[in-house]
Amino acid sequence: MNKIYPSADAALKGVVADGQMLAVGGFGLCGIPEALIDALKDSGVQNLTVVSNNAGVDGFGLGKLLETRQIKKMIASYVGENKEFERQYLAGELALEFTPQGTLAEKLRAGGAGIPAFFTKTGVGTQVAEGKELREFDGETYVMERSLVPDVALVKADVADKSGNLRFRLTARNFNPAAAMAGKICIVEVEKIVEVGELAPDDIHLPGIYVHRIVLNAKPEKRIEKRTVSASVDAVAAKVEAQTAIAQAAAGSEVPAKVVVNKKEGA
Repeated sequence: MNKIYPSADAALKGVVADGQMLAVGGFGLCGIPEALIDALKDSGVQNLTVVSNNAGVDGFGLGKLLETRQIKKMIASYVGENKEFERQYLAGELALEFTPQGTLAEKLRAGGAGIPAFFTKTGVGTQVAEGKELREFDGETYVMERSLVPDVALVKADVADKSGNLRFRLTARNFNPAAAMAGKICIVEVEKIVEVGELAPDDIHLPGIYVHRIVLNAKPEKRIEKRTVSASVDAVAAKVEAQTAIAQAAAGSEVPAKVVVNKKEGA
């Protein structure tokens, strides 16, 4: 069975449709399926419920689908970097199901494992638990959460072999495997495709049985969600100062308790 498709558009063809629930992998802007999101936008499908850790940022990631009003509801744990999301939600144009991050991950994992619901202490006594079943175990109150089984999962991996076995890279491994397992159909975007057998068994993070379609995107943009830069430090001056302090301590047969590096004003 050939799982490799020539483009993201081709990979989505015949799979996505109006009114579906989609799980979209990623953590912030790390490990998001950029090409598949663009293809989803171009497909023109509407009234989507999207399950994702976040809603992207304005003009990138899922933010593109918010701008085109293709998403009617978000199930997410964090949406703080998207002004258009905020505007639509406050205007009553977008439904939102806020879910604690760990609970969201477990909703997807449990859905992929065939577990319809589970109990957790997270959210007990808050708005998260309103209208949900509460039950006591060992003297503690727990809230029941339903699992998620999306119609389609769009995920991002670093490497796939031709059978769909996947290896993720660093932070991209957070939500992508769970999203892939939960989706009834899983479409994965990868940066590299190798022959079956090239991935060592211990290097496979998700077996190919969960993957239905693969598309290559060798050079994704990988935009930084929120760039923060610390005040600059004169590295050469800092190195010289540290070396001087160490030399002085050695000459006096004493080890300094602390070497202080003076930074520029405002650091």
